[in-house]
Order: sequence, then C-alpha cells, then structure tokens
Amino acid sequence: MLRCDIITIFPEFFREAFDYGIIRRARAAGLVETEAHDLRQWTSDKHHVVDDRPFGGGEGMVLKAEPIFAGVRELTGCSNREAYSPQTRVILLSPQGRVFTQALAEDLSRNASHIVWICGRYEGVDERVSEALVTDEISIGDYVLSGGEPAAVVMIDAVVRLLPGALGNESSATNESFSQDLLDHPHYTRPTEFSGLSVPDVLLKGNHAEIARWRRAAALRKTQRNRPDLLK
Repeated sequence: MLRCDIITIFPEFFREAFDYGIIRRARAAGLVETEAHDLRQWTSDKHHVVDDRPFGGGEGMVLKAEPIFAGVRELTGCSNREAYSPQTRVILLSPQGRVFTQALAEDLSRNASHIVWICGRYEGVDERVSEALVTDEISIGDYVLSGGEPAAVVMIDAVVRLLPGALGNESSATNESFSQDLLDHPHYTRPTEFSGLSVPDVLLKGNHAEIARWRRAAALRKTQRNRPDLLK
C-alpha cells in the first residue's frame, strides 16, 4: 500500500479531491491511503503562525522551517532525510523544482511506499527544509501557482493510477501518452460520420497489424505537431 501524507495550510482543499474516479477506487481497494494535515498543528505559539518575513528584505512571506520539520518528523519518524527508509520520499512542491514527468510518476509508484507532500505557499519555503528534509523538489510546469495544493492533487493522481490494480485494464497505462516518449495516438468512437468528419477507414476493417501501424504513425504525427521536443 502507498501512504500519502500531505502537509498544507489548507487541508480542507483535499476534503473531496480524492473521492472520485481511480483514486476513490484505489482507496476502497486498499491500494492507497491519503491524509491532509494542517501545518498549524505543529506550531508552538498561541496564534499558530506558520510564516514570517524573509531575511534580507523583499515582498511576501516565507513558510517557517520549524513546523515543517516537526510535521515531517512526526509523519516519518525521522529528523533528516539520511534516516528515511528507502521507500520513503519527502516531496516539496515548488516552481523551483525539476519538472514532473510520467517517468517520475512511474518511479514513485514502483519504489515508494510512503510519500510526504509539502505544499509550498507565499514566496516559498525556508530553504533549510530542502537542505535537510526533502528528497525531491518538484514542479508540475514552468508557471507559478498560488500554492502547492493543486500540484499535489495532480501528482498524486498520476502516481496512484500507476499502482498495480488501480486501473481496470493494466495495459492502459503502458499505452498512454509519454509512456514511450510519444503522445498517445488519436481515438475515435461511434458514429463513424459526424458533422462531415469521418473515422479513418483503417480503424473499421479489423486488420490489427494495419491498425497498429496506423496508430504508430498517427502518434508520431501528433507528437511532431504538438510536442516536437519529445522526438529529440
């Protein structure tokens, strides 16, 4: 089973996020557990302050190191990443991280049994969190979100659907976009004619070898048009 613990200042954001689709089925099947934890529970002051002004000046606020260290220590039983088990990953969701990919989702689904997701906010997180606690600093794209919560939902969905037994058809995951450095081939369903547009004849004739060749060529064309960088 994969255990996903999420550290956030907005735990209510996740209240219904995992109650649909594949993640709901995976939770019901005992393949994954998810729990969002309020960062404020690990503060020691009466106002439960989790952020402060940055040293050196500048705009915005920075999430403090102390409550995050306390949270990770409680959830993992460890005070630094050198003490984690090989199956434990602590991920900081940050626009400064490496970009999330299908290959990384596969790595996490195969090799992790416990993932702690730290949702950044404001101007960022005290760098000592990255220096001492984090195994992976990850971004879901080259843009900035208001916080790491939407990114956590995206990444957890991508990882959970790759867990053995999560999908009804296990071959689905191996034939999707990015699984072989190509985008997925086009898909069609009934009717064969719609608004002057037709389904390619090759898909209607039942010749599986021809269909496989067409799909490969169509995937290459779509990748060349939409993501030529993948062909490099």
